[in-house]
Amino acid sequence: MDEAAVAAWAAACVDSLEVLCPAINGINVYPVADSDTGSNMLHTMTGARDALAADAGAAGAGQALSVLARGALRAARGNSGVILSQVLRGIAESAGELAELDGPALAKALAHADTVATEAVARPVAGTMLSVLHAVADAVGGEPGPLADVVSVATKAAAEALEQTPRQLPVLATAGVVDAGARGLVAVLDALDAVVHGRTIDRPDRPHEALMAAESEPAPYAWEVMYLLEGEPDLAAFRRALSALGDSVTVAGDGDGYAVHVHCADIGAAIEAGLDHGRPRHVRVEPLLTPTPLEPAGPDRAVVAVVHGEELAELLRAEGSAVLAVPRGAVPSVEELLGLISETAAGHITVLPGGPELTAAVDVAAGHPMIGDRDVVVIPCVSPVQVLAALAVHDPGRRANDDVVAMAEAAAATRRGEIVIAREESITWVGRAHAGDLVGFVDGEVMLVESAREELAGAASRVLDRMLAGGGELVTVLTGQAAPEGLAAELAERLRAERPEVEFVSYPGGQADAVLLIGVE
Repeated sequence: MDEAAVAAWAAACVDSLEVLCPAINGINVYPVADSDTGSNMLHTMTGARDALAADAGAAGAGQALSVLARGALRAARGNSGVILSQVLRGIAESAGELAELDGPALAKALAHADTVATEAVARPVAGTMLSVLHAVADAVGGEPGPLADVVSVATKAAAEALEQTPRQLPVLATAGVVDAGARGLVAVLDALDAVVHGRTIDRPDRPHEALMAAESEPAPYAWEVMYLLEGEPDLAAFRRALSALGDSVTVAGDGDGYAVHVHCADIGAAIEAGLDHGRPRHVRVEPLLTPTPLEPAGPDRAVVAVVHGEELAELLRAEGSAVLAVPRGAVPSVEELLGLISETAAGHITVLPGGPELTAAVDVAAGHPMIGDRDVVVIPCVSPVQVLAALAVHDPGRRANDDVVAMAEAAAATRRGEIVIAREESITWVGRAHAGDLVGFVDGEVMLVESAREELAGAASRVLDRMLAGGGELVTVLTGQAAPEGLAAELAERLRAERPEVEFVSYPGGQADAVLLIGVE
Protein backbone atom coordinates (compact mmCIF):
# COMPACT_ATOMS: atom_id res chain seq x y z
CA MET A 1 0.00 0.00 0.00
CA ASP A 2 1.82 3.13 -1.26
CA GLU A 3 0.94 6.84 -1.41
CA ALA A 4 -1.21 6.29 -4.52
CA ALA A 5 -3.22 3.66 -2.69
CA VAL A 6 -3.64 6.04 0.28
CA ALA A 7 -5.00 8.71 -2.06
CA ALA A 8 -7.29 6.16 -3.71
CA TRP A 9 -8.51 5.06 -0.28
CA ALA A 10 -9.31 8.64 0.72
CA ALA A 11 -11.28 9.18 -2.49
CA ALA A 12 -13.10 5.87 -2.06
CA CYS A 13 -14.04 6.80 1.52
CA VAL A 14 -15.58 10.06 0.34
CA ASP A 15 -17.46 8.29 -2.43
CA SER A 16 -18.80 5.64 -0.07
CA LEU A 17 -19.78 8.06 2.70
CA GLU A 18 -21.44 10.30 0.11
CA VAL A 19 -23.66 7.41 -0.97
CA LEU A 20 -24.38 6.23 2.57
CA CYS A 21 -24.72 9.65 4.20
CA PRO A 22 -28.56 9.83 4.22
CA ALA A 23 -28.82 6.28 5.56
CA ILE A 24 -26.24 6.88 8.30
CA ASN A 25 -27.95 10.15 9.27
CA GLY A 26 -31.23 8.26 9.44
CA ILE A 27 -30.00 5.79 12.08
CA ASN A 28 -28.20 8.40 14.19
CA VAL A 29 -29.72 8.08 17.68
CA TYR A 30 -26.65 8.18 19.95
CA PRO A 31 -25.30 10.22 21.68
CA VAL A 32 -27.90 12.63 20.28
CA ALA A 33 -30.52 11.83 17.66
CA ASP A 34 -29.57 14.85 15.55
CA SER A 35 -29.24 13.07 12.18
CA ASP A 36 -25.78 14.38 11.32
CA THR A 37 -23.29 11.55 11.91
CA GLY A 38 -23.11 10.67 8.21
CA SER A 39 -22.72 14.34 7.24
CA ASN A 40 -20.02 14.85 9.89
CA MET A 41 -17.98 11.84 8.79
CA LEU A 42 -18.35 12.83 5.13
CA HIS A 43 -17.18 16.39 5.85
CA THR A 44 -14.22 15.09 7.87
CA MET A 45 -13.12 12.64 5.22
CA THR A 46 -13.60 15.17 2.42
CA GLY A 47 -11.29 17.57 4.24
CA ALA A 48 -8.72 14.79 4.62
CA ARG A 49 -8.90 13.86 0.93
CA ASP A 50 -8.60 17.49 -0.19
CA ALA A 51 -5.62 18.10 2.11
CA LEU A 52 -3.81 15.15 0.59
CA ALA A 53 -4.68 16.22 -2.96
CA ALA A 54 -3.29 19.71 -2.29
CA ASP A 55 0.00 18.40 -0.85
CA ALA A 56 2.46 17.53 -3.59
CA GLY A 57 5.29 16.77 -1.19
CA ALA A 58 3.96 13.55 0.35
CA ALA A 59 6.24 10.72 -0.74
CA GLY A 60 5.41 7.26 0.49
CA ALA A 61 2.44 5.83 2.37
CA GLY A 62 3.56 7.10 5.77
CA GLN A 63 3.80 10.74 4.71
CA ALA A 64 0.54 10.52 2.76
CA LEU A 65 -1.25 9.11 5.81
CA SER A 66 0.16 11.93 7.99
CA VAL A 67 -1.20 14.56 5.61
CA LEU A 68 -4.53 12.72 5.51
CA ALA A 69 -4.73 12.63 9.32
CA ARG A 70 -3.90 16.33 9.70
CA GLY A 71 -6.52 17.25 7.12
CA ALA A 72 -9.11 15.12 8.90
CA LEU A 73 -8.41 16.73 12.28
CA ARG A 74 -8.81 20.24 10.91
CA ALA A 75 -12.00 19.36 9.04
CA ALA A 76 -13.44 17.16 11.81
CA ARG A 77 -17.08 17.71 12.67
CA GLY A 78 -19.00 16.06 15.46
CA ASN A 79 -17.85 13.36 17.82
CA SER A 80 -17.72 10.80 15.01
CA GLY A 81 -15.57 13.08 12.85
CA VAL A 82 -13.05 13.68 15.63
CA ILE A 83 -12.80 9.95 16.37
CA LEU A 84 -12.37 9.21 12.64
CA SER A 85 -9.52 11.73 12.53
CA GLN A 86 -7.85 9.85 15.39
CA VAL A 87 -8.22 6.54 13.58
CA LEU A 88 -6.29 8.07 10.69
CA ARG A 89 -3.79 9.63 13.09
CA GLY A 90 -3.11 6.29 14.76
CA ILE A 91 -2.53 4.60 11.41
CA ALA A 92 -0.23 7.44 10.33
CA GLU A 93 1.80 7.40 13.55
CA SER A 94 2.34 3.67 13.24
CA ALA A 95 3.28 3.92 9.56
CA GLY A 96 5.90 6.60 10.27
CA GLU A 97 8.11 7.09 7.24
CA LEU A 98 7.32 3.76 5.58
CA ALA A 99 7.11 3.99 1.80
CA GLU A 100 4.64 1.10 1.69
CA LEU A 101 2.50 -0.79 4.18
CA ASP A 102 2.40 -4.56 3.98
CA GLY A 103 0.07 -6.84 5.94
CA PRO A 104 1.95 -6.82 9.28
CA ALA A 105 2.48 -3.05 9.09
CA LEU A 106 -1.22 -2.41 8.48
CA ALA A 107 -2.22 -4.77 11.31
CA LYS A 108 0.10 -2.88 13.66
CA ALA A 109 -1.30 0.43 12.43
CA LEU A 110 -4.92 -0.63 13.06
CA ALA A 111 -4.04 -1.72 16.57
CA HIS A 112 -2.38 1.65 17.23
CA ALA A 113 -5.41 3.44 15.77
CA ASP A 114 -7.56 1.63 18.32
CA THR A 115 -5.37 2.93 21.16
CA VAL A 116 -5.15 6.51 19.89
CA ALA A 117 -8.89 6.87 19.17
CA THR A 118 -9.89 5.41 22.54
CA GLU A 119 -7.51 7.71 24.43
CA ALA A 120 -9.08 10.75 22.76
CA VAL A 121 -12.52 10.00 24.20
CA ALA A 122 -13.12 11.00 27.82
CA ARG A 123 -15.72 8.28 28.39
CA PRO A 124 -15.55 5.41 25.88
CA VAL A 125 -18.90 3.64 25.45
CA ALA A 126 -19.51 0.07 24.32
CA GLY A 127 -21.71 -0.23 21.24
CA THR A 128 -20.11 2.64 19.31
CA MET A 129 -17.48 2.98 16.58
CA LEU A 130 -14.83 2.38 19.27
CA SER A 131 -16.25 -1.12 19.81
CA VAL A 132 -15.88 -1.83 16.09
CA LEU A 133 -12.32 -0.54 16.20
CA HIS A 134 -11.53 -2.80 19.21
CA ALA A 135 -12.87 -5.80 17.30
CA VAL A 136 -10.75 -4.96 14.26
CA ALA A 137 -7.60 -4.55 16.34
CA ASP A 138 -8.20 -7.89 18.05
CA ALA A 139 -8.92 -9.67 14.76
CA VAL A 140 -5.79 -8.53 12.92
CA GLY A 141 -3.44 -9.24 15.84
CA GLY A 142 -1.35 -12.34 16.20
CA GLU A 143 0.38 -13.47 13.03
CA PRO A 144 -0.92 -11.21 10.23
CA GLY A 145 -0.55 -12.39 6.65
CA PRO A 146 -0.43 -10.50 3.34
CA LEU A 147 -2.04 -7.07 3.02
CA ALA A 148 -5.14 -8.36 1.23
CA ASP A 149 -5.74 -10.96 3.95
CA VAL A 150 -5.34 -8.41 6.76
CA VAL A 151 -7.84 -6.06 5.11
CA SER A 152 -10.33 -8.89 4.58
CA VAL A 153 -10.06 -9.95 8.22
CA ALA A 154 -10.48 -6.35 9.36
CA THR A 155 -13.60 -5.71 7.29
CA LYS A 156 -15.18 -8.99 8.33
CA ALA A 157 -14.54 -8.27 12.02
CA ALA A 158 -15.92 -4.74 11.63
CA ALA A 159 -19.13 -5.95 9.99
CA GLU A 160 -19.68 -8.53 12.73
CA ALA A 161 -18.96 -6.01 15.48
CA LEU A 162 -21.39 -3.55 13.90
CA GLU A 163 -24.21 -6.08 14.22
CA GLN A 164 -23.45 -6.43 17.94
CA THR A 165 -23.80 -2.73 18.75
CA PRO A 166 -27.56 -2.87 19.59
CA ARG A 167 -26.79 -5.59 22.16
CA GLN A 168 -24.20 -3.32 23.80
CA LEU A 169 -26.10 -0.03 23.87
CA PRO A 170 -29.78 -0.08 24.95
CA VAL A 171 -30.70 3.11 23.08
CA LEU A 172 -29.78 1.37 19.80
CA ALA A 173 -31.83 -1.71 20.65
CA THR A 174 -34.83 0.48 21.46
CA ALA A 175 -34.58 2.24 18.11
CA GLY A 176 -33.87 -0.99 16.24
CA VAL A 177 -30.70 0.34 14.60
CA VAL A 178 -26.94 -0.19 14.65
CA ASP A 179 -24.65 2.63 15.75
CA ALA A 180 -24.33 5.33 13.09
CA GLY A 181 -20.67 6.12 13.75
CA ALA A 182 -19.83 2.43 13.69
CA ARG A 183 -21.62 2.11 10.35
CA GLY A 184 -19.51 4.95 8.99
CA LEU A 185 -16.31 3.29 10.19
CA VAL A 186 -17.32 0.06 8.47
CA ALA A 187 -17.77 2.07 5.26
CA VAL A 188 -14.24 3.46 5.65
CA LEU A 189 -12.79 -0.02 6.06
CA ASP A 190 -14.90 -1.37 3.17
CA ALA A 191 -13.41 1.39 1.00
CA LEU A 192 -9.93 0.22 1.98
CA ASP A 193 -10.90 -3.32 1.09
CA ALA A 194 -12.15 -2.16 -2.33
CA VAL A 195 -8.88 -0.32 -3.06
CA VAL A 196 -6.65 -3.19 -1.97
CA HIS A 197 -8.65 -5.77 -3.94
CA GLY A 198 -9.05 -3.58 -7.02
CA ARG A 199 -12.79 -3.08 -6.79
CA THR A 200 -14.56 0.22 -7.45
CA ILE A 201 -17.21 2.00 -5.43
CA ASP A 202 -20.07 3.43 -7.45
CA ARG A 203 -20.29 7.22 -7.30
CA PRO A 204 -23.68 8.75 -6.52
CA ASP A 205 -25.65 10.32 -9.33
CA ARG A 206 -25.32 13.72 -7.63
CA PRO A 207 -23.44 15.14 -4.69
CA HIS A 208 -24.91 14.65 -1.28
CA GLU A 209 -27.27 17.44 -0.28
CA ALA A 210 -27.91 18.35 3.33
CA LEU A 211 -31.37 17.49 4.59
CA MET A 212 -33.63 20.53 4.54
CA ALA A 213 -34.63 21.76 7.96
CA ALA A 214 -38.28 21.83 8.88
CA GLU A 215 -39.98 25.19 8.70
CA SER A 216 -40.39 25.34 12.45
CA GLU A 217 -37.62 23.52 14.28
CA PRO A 218 -37.82 23.00 18.03
CA ALA A 219 -35.63 25.18 20.20
CA PRO A 220 -32.21 23.74 21.01
CA TYR A 221 -31.86 22.20 24.45
CA ALA A 222 -28.05 22.16 24.29
CA TRP A 223 -25.14 22.88 21.98
CA GLU A 224 -22.36 21.08 20.18
CA VAL A 225 -19.21 23.12 20.71
CA MET A 226 -16.05 22.44 18.70
CA TYR A 227 -12.79 24.27 18.28
CA LEU A 228 -9.10 23.78 17.64
CA LEU A 229 -6.91 24.42 20.69
CA GLU A 230 -3.34 25.61 20.38
CA GLY A 231 -0.87 25.16 23.23
CA GLU A 232 0.15 22.39 25.62
CA PRO A 233 -2.86 21.84 27.90
CA ASP A 234 -2.97 19.63 30.94
CA LEU A 235 -5.14 17.09 29.12
CA ALA A 236 -6.46 15.35 32.24
CA ALA A 237 -7.53 18.64 33.84
CA PHE A 238 -8.93 19.93 30.55
CA ARG A 239 -11.03 16.81 30.02
CA ARG A 240 -12.31 17.04 33.60
CA ALA A 241 -13.36 20.64 33.03
CA LEU A 242 -15.25 19.72 29.86
CA SER A 243 -16.79 16.63 31.47
CA ALA A 244 -18.27 18.85 34.18
CA LEU A 245 -20.16 20.77 31.48
CA GLY A 246 -21.81 18.00 29.47
CA ASP A 247 -21.08 14.81 27.56
CA SER A 248 -19.52 13.45 24.34
CA VAL A 249 -16.20 14.96 25.37
CA THR A 250 -13.37 14.33 22.90
CA VAL A 251 -9.94 15.97 22.90
CA ALA A 252 -7.80 14.75 20.01
CA GLY A 253 -4.33 15.97 19.02
CA ASP A 254 -1.95 15.62 16.09
CA GLY A 255 1.18 17.16 17.59
CA ASP A 256 0.34 20.67 16.37
CA GLY A 257 -2.90 21.23 18.24
CA TYR A 258 -6.05 19.60 19.53
CA ALA A 259 -9.57 19.19 18.16
CA VAL A 260 -12.04 19.72 21.01
CA HIS A 261 -15.63 18.51 21.04
CA VAL A 262 -18.32 18.66 23.75
CA HIS A 263 -22.11 18.63 24.00
CA CYS A 264 -23.12 21.15 26.68
CA ALA A 265 -25.65 23.79 27.68
CA ASP A 266 -23.14 26.59 28.35
CA ILE A 267 -21.25 27.66 25.22
CA GLY A 268 -19.23 30.28 27.05
CA ALA A 269 -18.05 27.85 29.71
CA ALA A 270 -16.84 25.41 27.06
CA ILE A 271 -14.82 28.12 25.34
CA GLU A 272 -13.52 29.48 28.67
CA ALA A 273 -12.24 26.00 29.51
CA GLY A 274 -10.20 26.20 26.32
CA LEU A 275 -8.91 29.66 27.23
CA ASP A 276 -7.75 28.29 30.59
CA HIS A 277 -5.61 25.68 28.82
CA GLY A 278 -4.54 27.27 25.53
CA ARG A 279 -5.81 29.36 22.63
CA PRO A 280 -9.07 28.27 20.98
CA ARG A 281 -9.57 29.06 17.31
CA HIS A 282 -12.00 28.06 14.56
CA VAL A 283 -14.82 27.88 17.12
CA ARG A 284 -17.96 26.26 15.75
CA VAL A 285 -21.28 25.92 17.58
CA GLU A 286 -24.25 23.86 16.41
CA PRO A 287 -27.63 23.53 18.15
CA LEU A 288 -28.70 20.18 19.54
CA LEU A 289 -32.44 19.92 19.03
CA THR A 290 -34.69 17.84 21.23
CA PRO A 291 -34.72 14.47 19.45
CA THR A 292 -37.88 12.81 18.27
CA PRO A 293 -38.90 10.41 21.05
CA LEU A 294 -38.11 6.78 20.31
CA GLU A 295 -40.90 4.26 20.34
CA PRO A 296 -40.17 2.18 23.47
CA ALA A 297 -40.01 -1.58 23.06
CA GLY A 298 -41.45 -2.01 26.57
CA PRO A 299 -42.23 0.26 29.54
CA ASP A 300 -40.73 3.69 28.82
CA ARG A 301 -38.83 3.80 32.08
CA ALA A 302 -35.71 2.41 33.65
CA VAL A 303 -34.02 2.09 37.03
CA VAL A 304 -30.29 2.73 37.18
CA ALA A 305 -27.80 2.73 40.06
CA VAL A 306 -24.56 4.52 40.92
CA VAL A 307 -22.33 2.69 43.39
CA HIS A 308 -18.72 2.38 44.48
CA GLY A 309 -16.89 -0.74 43.36
CA GLU A 310 -17.20 -3.24 40.55
CA GLU A 311 -18.26 -6.21 42.72
CA LEU A 312 -21.37 -4.43 43.94
CA ALA A 313 -22.03 -3.12 40.42
CA GLU A 314 -22.00 -6.67 39.03
CA LEU A 315 -24.48 -7.74 41.71
CA LEU A 316 -26.88 -4.98 40.67
CA ARG A 317 -26.40 -5.66 36.95
CA ALA A 318 -27.48 -9.24 37.63
CA GLU A 319 -30.80 -7.75 38.77
CA GLY A 320 -31.24 -6.16 35.33
CA SER A 321 -30.28 -2.58 36.13
CA ALA A 322 -27.82 -0.34 34.32
CA VAL A 323 -25.08 0.57 36.78
CA LEU A 324 -22.28 3.12 36.91
CA ALA A 325 -19.41 1.72 38.98
CA VAL A 326 -17.33 4.50 40.52
CA PRO A 327 -13.86 3.84 42.00
CA ARG A 328 -13.67 3.87 45.79
CA GLY A 329 -13.45 7.40 47.15
CA ALA A 330 -14.22 8.99 43.77
CA VAL A 331 -17.23 11.04 42.69
CA PRO A 332 -18.66 10.51 39.19
CA SER A 333 -18.37 13.30 36.65
CA VAL A 334 -21.37 14.97 35.10
CA GLU A 335 -20.49 13.32 31.79
CA GLU A 336 -20.49 9.84 33.33
CA LEU A 337 -23.88 10.42 34.93
CA LEU A 338 -25.39 11.95 31.78
CA GLY A 339 -24.10 8.95 29.86
CA LEU A 340 -25.72 6.51 32.29
CA ILE A 341 -29.03 8.32 31.88
CA SER A 342 -28.94 8.85 28.11
CA GLU A 343 -27.84 5.29 27.30
CA THR A 344 -31.03 3.81 28.78
CA ALA A 345 -33.26 5.25 26.01
CA ALA A 346 -36.07 5.65 28.56
CA GLY A 347 -38.20 8.72 29.11
CA HIS A 348 -38.57 8.16 32.87
CA ILE A 349 -35.45 7.20 34.80
CA THR A 350 -35.15 6.44 38.51
CA VAL A 351 -31.61 6.74 39.89
CA LEU A 352 -30.45 4.91 43.01
CA PRO A 353 -27.16 6.35 44.31
CA GLY A 354 -25.39 4.19 46.90
CA GLY A 355 -24.17 6.86 49.31
CA PRO A 356 -24.53 10.53 50.36
CA GLU A 357 -21.71 11.82 48.12
CA LEU A 358 -23.09 9.87 45.17
CA THR A 359 -26.57 11.26 45.86
CA ALA A 360 -25.20 14.82 45.78
CA ALA A 361 -23.47 14.19 42.44
CA VAL A 362 -26.58 12.61 40.90
CA ASP A 363 -28.75 15.53 42.09
CA VAL A 364 -26.55 17.91 40.10
CA ALA A 365 -26.73 15.79 36.95
CA ALA A 366 -30.49 15.19 37.26
CA GLY A 367 -31.16 18.90 36.81
CA HIS A 368 -28.66 19.38 33.99
CA PRO A 369 -30.00 20.91 30.75
CA MET A 370 -28.42 18.06 28.79
CA ILE A 371 -31.09 15.76 30.26
CA GLY A 372 -33.55 17.28 27.82
CA ASP A 373 -37.15 16.13 28.18
CA ARG A 374 -36.33 13.04 30.24
CA ASP A 375 -37.97 12.75 33.66
CA VAL A 376 -35.23 11.85 36.16
CA VAL A 377 -36.09 10.97 39.76
CA VAL A 378 -33.40 10.47 42.40
CA ILE A 379 -34.10 8.22 45.40
CA PRO A 380 -31.55 9.18 48.10
CA CYS A 381 -29.78 6.17 49.59
CA VAL A 382 -27.24 6.43 52.41
CA SER A 383 -25.93 2.89 51.97
CA PRO A 384 -25.77 0.25 49.21
CA VAL A 385 -28.08 -1.96 51.29
CA GLN A 386 -30.81 0.62 50.71
CA VAL A 387 -30.18 0.40 46.96
CA LEU A 388 -30.70 -3.36 47.16
CA ALA A 389 -33.91 -2.88 49.16
CA ALA A 390 -35.29 -0.43 46.60
CA LEU A 391 -34.48 -2.72 43.68
CA ALA A 392 -36.13 -5.65 45.46
CA VAL A 393 -39.55 -3.93 45.30
CA HIS A 394 -39.14 -2.45 41.81
CA ASP A 395 -42.04 -3.57 39.61
CA PRO A 396 -42.07 -2.50 35.93
CA GLY A 397 -45.76 -3.38 35.78
CA ARG A 398 -46.73 -0.65 38.25
CA ARG A 399 -47.44 2.95 37.34
CA ALA A 400 -44.18 4.90 37.31
CA ASN A 401 -45.09 7.16 40.24
CA ASP A 402 -46.31 4.26 42.35
CA ASP A 403 -43.12 2.35 41.63
CA VAL A 404 -40.96 5.31 42.68
CA VAL A 405 -42.92 5.66 45.92
CA ALA A 406 -42.55 1.94 46.67
CA MET A 407 -38.80 2.03 46.08
CA ALA A 408 -38.35 5.20 48.12
CA GLU A 409 -40.32 3.73 51.02
CA ALA A 410 -38.31 0.50 50.91
CA ALA A 411 -35.01 2.40 50.96
CA ALA A 412 -36.09 4.70 53.79
CA ALA A 413 -37.42 1.80 55.87
CA THR A 414 -34.19 -0.19 55.64
CA ARG A 415 -32.09 0.14 58.78
CA ARG A 416 -28.39 0.18 58.07
CA GLY A 417 -25.45 -1.05 60.09
CA GLU A 418 -21.70 -1.08 59.58
CA ILE A 419 -18.67 -2.71 61.10
CA VAL A 420 -15.49 -0.75 60.36
CA ILE A 421 -11.91 -0.88 61.56
CA ALA A 422 -10.88 2.40 63.19
CA ARG A 423 -8.01 4.13 61.42
CA GLU A 424 -7.10 6.46 64.28
CA GLU A 425 -7.92 7.17 67.90
CA SER A 426 -11.21 8.94 68.58
CA ILE A 427 -13.82 9.57 71.25
CA THR A 428 -17.28 8.11 70.63
CA TRP A 429 -20.58 8.06 72.54
CA VAL A 430 -19.76 4.59 73.83
CA GLY A 431 -16.12 5.16 74.75
CA ARG A 432 -12.66 5.65 73.30
CA ALA A 433 -11.76 3.89 70.06
CA HIS A 434 -8.13 3.18 69.20
CA ALA A 435 -6.65 2.57 65.77
CA GLY A 436 -7.41 -1.03 64.79
CA ASP A 437 -10.51 -1.37 67.01
CA LEU A 438 -13.80 -2.65 65.62
CA VAL A 439 -16.45 0.08 65.57
CA GLY A 440 -20.12 -0.76 65.04
CA PHE A 441 -22.64 1.75 63.67
CA VAL A 442 -26.43 1.63 63.50
CA ASP A 443 -28.04 4.25 61.28
CA GLY A 444 -24.89 6.36 61.46
CA GLU A 445 -24.54 6.31 65.25
CA VAL A 446 -21.71 4.46 67.04
CA MET A 447 -23.13 1.75 69.31
CA LEU A 448 -20.14 -0.56 69.84
CA VAL A 449 -16.35 -0.42 70.18
CA GLU A 450 -14.53 -3.76 70.39
CA SER A 451 -10.76 -3.97 70.82
CA ALA A 452 -10.46 -7.68 70.01
CA ARG A 453 -10.38 -8.17 66.26
CA GLU A 454 -11.05 -11.89 66.70
CA GLU A 455 -14.47 -10.96 68.10
CA LEU A 456 -15.63 -9.75 64.68
CA ALA A 457 -18.52 -12.24 64.42
CA GLY A 458 -19.64 -11.44 67.96
CA ALA A 459 -19.46 -7.69 67.34
CA ALA A 460 -21.48 -8.07 64.15
CA SER A 461 -24.07 -10.16 66.00
CA ARG A 462 -24.44 -7.50 68.68
CA VAL A 463 -24.92 -4.79 66.05
CA LEU A 464 -27.46 -6.98 64.30
CA ASP A 465 -29.33 -7.65 67.59
CA ARG A 466 -29.65 -3.90 68.12
CA MET A 467 -30.98 -3.46 64.60
CA LEU A 468 -33.52 -6.28 65.00
CA ALA A 469 -34.78 -5.01 68.35
CA GLY A 470 -37.40 -3.00 66.49
CA GLY A 471 -38.37 -5.95 64.29
CA GLY A 472 -37.32 -7.12 60.87
CA GLU A 473 -37.93 -9.89 58.36
CA LEU A 474 -34.85 -9.81 56.12
CA VAL A 475 -31.17 -9.26 56.87
CA THR A 476 -28.83 -8.42 53.99
CA VAL A 477 -25.07 -8.43 54.50
CA LEU A 478 -22.42 -7.13 52.13
CA THR A 479 -18.95 -8.39 53.02
CA GLY A 480 -15.99 -6.07 52.51
CA GLN A 481 -12.44 -6.71 51.42
CA ALA A 482 -11.28 -7.14 55.05
CA ALA A 483 -13.98 -9.67 55.98
CA PRO A 484 -12.48 -13.09 56.80
CA GLU A 485 -13.72 -16.11 54.90
CA GLY A 486 -16.69 -17.76 56.58
CA LEU A 487 -17.83 -14.64 58.47
CA ALA A 488 -21.16 -14.40 56.64
CA ALA A 489 -21.82 -18.12 57.18
CA GLU A 490 -21.12 -17.77 60.91
CA LEU A 491 -23.50 -14.81 61.15
CA ALA A 492 -26.18 -16.79 59.31
CA GLU A 493 -25.77 -19.71 61.71
CA ARG A 494 -26.08 -17.48 64.77
CA LEU A 495 -29.16 -15.79 63.33
CA ARG A 496 -30.83 -19.13 62.54
CA ALA A 497 -30.27 -20.25 66.15
CA GLU A 498 -31.53 -17.04 67.75
CA ARG A 499 -34.11 -15.72 65.25
CA PRO A 500 -35.19 -18.53 62.91
CA GLU A 501 -38.05 -16.42 61.55
CA VAL A 502 -35.64 -13.88 59.97
CA GLU A 503 -34.35 -14.51 56.45
CA PHE A 504 -30.61 -13.96 55.86
CA VAL A 505 -28.79 -13.25 52.57
CA SER A 506 -25.21 -12.19 51.98
CA TYR A 507 -23.18 -11.04 48.98
CA PRO A 508 -19.56 -10.03 48.42
CA GLY A 509 -19.68 -6.22 48.34
CA GLY A 510 -15.96 -5.64 47.93
CA GLN A 511 -16.04 -2.37 49.89
CA ALA A 512 -12.76 -1.25 51.42
CA ASP A 513 -14.17 1.18 53.98
CA ALA A 514 -16.31 -1.30 55.94
CA VAL A 515 -15.79 -4.92 56.94
CA LEU A 516 -19.55 -5.45 56.83
CA LEU A 517 -22.56 -3.49 55.62
CA ILE A 518 -25.82 -4.71 57.14
CA GLY A 519 -29.37 -3.95 56.11
CA VAL A 520 -32.54 -4.89 57.97
CA GLU A 521 -35.95 -4.74 56.30
